[in-house]
Amino acid sequence: MKKIILGMLLASTLLFSYTINFNKETTGLVRHLKLYKYPQWVSKIELSNGKDLYFSSPKSMFEFYFRPGKWFDIGVKSESDFKTIIVIDFKTLKPINAKSAFYIYGSNIISPAGDDLVPFDSYADAQEFSKKHHGRRILSFKEVSNGLIRLLNGRI
Repeated sequence: MKKIILGMLLASTLLFSYTINFNKETTGLVRHLKLYKYPQWVSKIELSNGKDLYFSSPKSMFEFYFRPGKWFDIGVKSESDFKTIIVIDFKTLKPINAKSAFYIYGSNIISPAGDDLVPFDSYADAQEFSKKHHGRRILSFKEVSNGLIRLLNGRI
């Protein structure tokens, strides 16, 4: 019985684990930065057609997410073209589901893309980081808006 439960636990862990694989030549789609230099900030969108899109930060990923038509050559027409969206948990440095992550806005930590959103898998970790690094708000994926991304990019 213990072997069955352990096997089911291991299978569920593997089933819900996310990966971000890139090399020294991989650049982010939006800012064209080499990802290997800042691996803790990398984000990825897996498309339904099997293509992976990499970004140098969560802010860059959201920039694409809200305006995929700006990169018309990618061929994304709607949100249904997105299969999975992944960010790196800033504390554990493990890939996590971006839609269930918590994002710190307004901290004193910046990404290679400048002011950014710092992702965490756990709300408690987000709170701890926010207090330590003067974060202004903790946001869910749905609370991040195109307006906020424009503000972070200095376009408002």
